[in-house]
This record gives sequence, C-alpha cells and structure tokens, in this order.
Amino acid sequence: MTNDSRIRALADEVADGKSAELIADLMETSLKLGRDNASIAELKLMSRALREMRYASKVFSEYHGIRKIAVFGSARTRPEAEEYKLAKLFAHKMVENDFMVITGGGDGIMGAAQEGAGAEKSFGLNIRLPFEQRTNETIHGDPKLINFNYFFTRKLNFAKETHAFALFPGGFGTHDEGCEILTLMQTGKMPIVPVVMLDRQNGHYWETWRRFIVNDLLDHGLVSPTDFHLFHITHDPDDAVNVITQFYKNFHSYRWVREKMVIRIQRRLTPAAIADLNARFDALIAAGGIEQTTALPEERDDYAGLPRIVLAPHKRDFGAIRLLLDAINLAETIS
Repeated sequence: MTNDSRIRALADEVADGKSAELIADLMETSLKLGRDNASIAELKLMSRALREMRYASKVFSEYHGIRKIAVFGSARTRPEAEEYKLAKLFAHKMVENDFMVITGGGDGIMGAAQEGAGAEKSFGLNIRLPFEQRTNETIHGDPKLINFNYFFTRKLNFAKETHAFALFPGGFGTHDEGCEILTLMQTGKMPIVPVVMLDRQNGHYWETWRRFIVNDLLDHGLVSPTDFHLFHITHDPDDAVNVITQFYKNFHSYRWVREKMVIRIQRRLTPAAIADLNARFDALIAAGGIEQTTALPEERDDYAGLPRIVLAPHKRDFGAIRLLLDAINLAETIS
C-alpha cells in the first residue's frame, strides 16, 4: 500500500467525502515536514498552533448558530472608569439582542464586557503573557475560556468566529486588533462585519484617531474615502447596538463562488428593489448585473434554503460593498 493510500485509509476512518480529503491533505503536509527536515523549533510551533486551532474549533462548534461580538479595549481600565461602565452596559445590551460576547479574557474593558454579558454568554480567548494579562473573574474556569500561546492563532479565531467588533479606548493591542480587522475587510480577506468604536460621553479618543486617519492617511492617498464605511464611531451604546443589529436586518452572510459574490438574505427583495440596486451600484459591477436567485449548484451549506443576491463585483473597493449590504437591508422585501 502506498503512502497516499495509507493516508487516505486513515482519513476515511474518521470522516467522509470532502472532509476526509482535507484531513488526508493535513496528514500529508505533516509528513512532508519530516521529509523537509524541518527543525525541532519549527515542528513545535506548527504542532502547537494546530492543536490550539483544533481545540478552539471544538469549543466554538457547539455555538455555531449564535452570532457573536468581539470586544477589544485596554486591560488597564479601572472599574470606576466611565469606559468600563460603558463596556459593561454595551455587552449586556448585545446579549439582550441574542449575541454572545468574545473578549481576550483579561481585566479592564474585557472584564467589563464579560461582566455585562455573564459567563453563560461569554467566550474568553486568553493569551499567555509574562505580565499584565490575567483571566477575569467572570470567565475564569469556564469551559469557554481558551488559552493561546500564539497571538496569530488567537487573532485567527477572533476573525473567523465573530459577526461584529466593538473597540473601546486601549493601547497598542487594541489598535493592533482593530487595524488588523479593518485591513482584512479592506482587502477582502475576511467577511465584512460591523465595526463600532465606542467612547465615554465627551471623550475624544476615537475622534483623535479619525483625524489621524483623515489627515495622514486619506490626504496622502494611503486609504480610500469608502474605507471609512467600514467603521462607525459613537458615544451612545444604543446607537452602537443599532448599527450592528440593522446590519443583520435582512442580510445573513455571504460567500464567494469563483468570481461571484453570493449574498444570503433572509427575505426576497422586490423586482423594483433589484432594479434600484443595479442602478445605484453599477460602478461596483465587474461583469453582468445584480440578480436574485436560489442557492447556486456549487453551494453545499446549512443555508441552502435562503434567497441569494448574486453579483460579480470589482474586488478593489470593499467599503462600497459595505454600502451595498446596507442598501440590501433597507430595500423593500416581498411579504
């Protein structure tokens, strides 16, 4: 029996179809590391990273059908601070709107958000650091607390498991997470989701950040005007909640089938609404037009029964695609 057939036989023992094919590919890649004489340090890194990703996937799999919001902010924010109280209130309101809350599992803004959400509705993605980061009391000991050794595996889980992001004032880590999420959306490497930036009343943290983006990035042509549609700055927790919930008013999710963007919606749009979308977003279309269909033949997923909006857009302006999703949510639907 050849190596390939032995690998596939092992994969077939634990999975079927495409899943077995991909598991076989993972095993073959692992064996190639041995043939490549990868160093012990490289093997340790890859092995631990894969273990972290597998365990996190197992934890999240039990909550697949529930939307989640990630909350970022300083671990140093004290409980008496207005920003702490705001994060706690905001998280509570998101849970009231059927979201679960994901944080880094630490203190400060993270602890406030999990206090507001409660342990039952919380996930903690904790990173092992030599200082500062410790698990907050709400998520400590909970089975939904996941410990990571690597920032990149932790960040991957924030990106792939989250349906919205809320950023509160914070330090380097907050800016790192926020800018990475905006970069991934701007470049089409992760789905577009709402990003809200909250601050206390009369605070100017995010306005100062926005002035830098305008004066030193936009004015020098380093970002596009439509990139500003990818985030929303507010001081009102109700406004932030509304931005997020309205994003999912009719829009459900999207995926790519080759060059086609397949947008799943909960209710069909009227013919007049489709015509209006074609007129308003003509510059976004690379070929053809915007059509309303059922699931495409290539699609095999849990959402096959949902209507689709299908188009082939230019992949250079995801801020404009965000405007299209907003327009779909506001469009007239068929009763």
